[in-house]
Amino acid sequence: MAEETKTEVAATEEPAKDAKQAKQGKKKWPIVAGVVAVVLVAAGAGFFVWHEQPSFCNAICHTPMDAYVQTYVDGTHDKYGNELTEDADKMSMMAFAHANPTEGESTNCLGCHVPTLGEQITEGMNWVSGNYEVAGENKLGQTILEDRDLGDLVEARGLAEDEFCMNSDCHHVAADGTEIVDRASLEAATADLDATYNPHKAQHGEYACSQCHKAHSQSVNACTQCHSSAPVPEGWLTASEAKKLASL
Repeated sequence: MAEETKTEVAATEEPAKDAKQAKQGKKKWPIVAGVVAVVLVAAGAGFFVWHEQPSFCNAICHTPMDAYVQTYVDGTHDKYGNELTEDADKMSMMAFAHANPTEGESTNCLGCHVPTLGEQITEGMNWVSGNYEVAGENKLGQTILEDRDLGDLVEARGLAEDEFCMNSDCHHVAADGTEIVDRASLEAATADLDATYNPHKAQHGEYACSQCHKAHSQSVNACTQCHSSAPVPEGWLTASEAKKLASL
């Protein structure tokens, strides 16, 4: 009789215990879900911050990006693997100059390379699959890509080539405070160079900004292709010097 009573009590306690555990489980799942959500948000925020840094380009697109990231981070070499020791030589590379400005805030990679979401997805798939064209290896054994012009860099955003540099967020005010909105105002801003060679005067047709201002190699005075007496800023190269250093 006593054993039957114990059995009945145990049978009664088991469902109650299971119900209590189920109830506790229901209370815990919102906490677990909340913790998971916080972790995912933190991870996403961290990834977004990393995405803004040169190290992201270097890690995700390791093969073709090493040489370019180096020109931004320390400027010890240009993208062709040529060693640069003088500060003026480094500062003539737009990537290094924008990372180490003499005035104002620095600009990261995405400050100039502003791809659309679709472009980022396409390029990401191309990197993963290896579907991209390379120019070869530089003097340090790093892979570099075929040169892209400003048209390629702004095509996805539907901008004109000049807007890559001349826009409201970048170069829109001259040293004297004059607003730079187009080629005419740019030419006027450097009119004091008319006595020698004003590089922004379209004497032989308009040149793209990138034909002189180089992002990942020393900038070049394109006028020296014909005018050997054209002044070359400190750290810049003549056209013939640039041609020699651009060899792979």
